[in-house]
Amino acid sequence: MHEGSAIGADDHIALQRDPIASENLVQWATTTASGAVVCFLGVVRDHADGRDGVHAMTYEAYEQQAERALREVAVAARDRWPDVQRIALVHRVGELALSEASVAVVVSSPHRDVAFEAARYCIDTLKESVPIWKQEHWSGGSDWALGETPIKPVARAASATPGI
Repeated sequence: MHEGSAIGADDHIALQRDPIASENLVQWATTTASGAVVCFLGVVRDHADGRDGVHAMTYEAYEQQAERALREVAVAARDRWPDVQRIALVHRVGELALSEASVAVVVSSPHRDVAFEAARYCIDTLKESVPIWKQEHWSGGSDWALGETPIKPVARAASATPGI
């Protein structure tokens, strides 16, 4: 696992066991040319589809493939929105407690519409195309999350931004 690995001066890609320092990612993404910085955090909640009483999640990744797919997401976002300044895509692995951030997407650009659209694209594509799985721990036991779908290549993922 390459915790905190950067793939370029303007992209930060990481799988990590340590808590996500979202404040540091926002600070890194903020440039003198950025009029907007959007930060999305996915956090562990106390329920899931058909399961109440969730008290923790364990995330596992096929690390080499996951890092490659995260890089592809950043490249695809830049292709769609050339004005994007910086992109950070960080996902945790290991066991996480309630309210801990499991994923962070931070995007900066000169204008808010681009930052919002690119950030939405990044999280939606990440969830569809990066080989990371979650195991839910709830009052009745533990099991892999329900409703998971097959992993799609980045080019075919993220229909969240139709027409783009």
